[in-house]
Amino acid sequence: MITQLALDPGFGADIAGGVGAIALYAIVGLVLMVFGFYAIDWTTPGKLSALVRGGAPNAVIVTSAGLVSMALIVVVAIWSAAGKLDEGLLSALIFGFVGIIVQVLAVRLLEWVTRLDIGSLIESDRFAPASAVVAAAHVALGLVVAVAIS
Repeated sequence: MITQLALDPGFGADIAGGVGAIALYAIVGLVLMVFGFYAIDWTTPGKLSALVRGGAPNAVIVTSAGLVSMALIVVVAIWSAAGKLDEGLLSALIFGFVGIIVQVLAVRLLEWVTRLDIGSLIESDRFAPASAVVAAAHVALGLVVAVAIS
């Protein structure tokens, strides 16, 4: 006896549409994360990419937190679009760029308020607890922006 799989007539189109949406959202997310990385790099003393490649622990912690917070923003923007691909992509881009700007400004404000020398902090070869504060600020702001979207 042969068992056949009964699929709805539109199943193939649904799968193709879903795969396309995943690819488009992945591209938007990647673009935002790359832009966010360079925004952090541009506004932070020192060459962040070289510090991360070199394994500077504080640079890695701060950069990782920035990327996680960007992902939170993109995920909530996608989720809040409720299946509307064009609105989801556009809101992910808009909110992602707003999130990047807010993060950069807030971290600079944090540096000023706490008198942290983020340049020296991220260039250090030894873990500095203050990098956890900067990382927490990144994640917290990512959460705030993400929740503001929904």
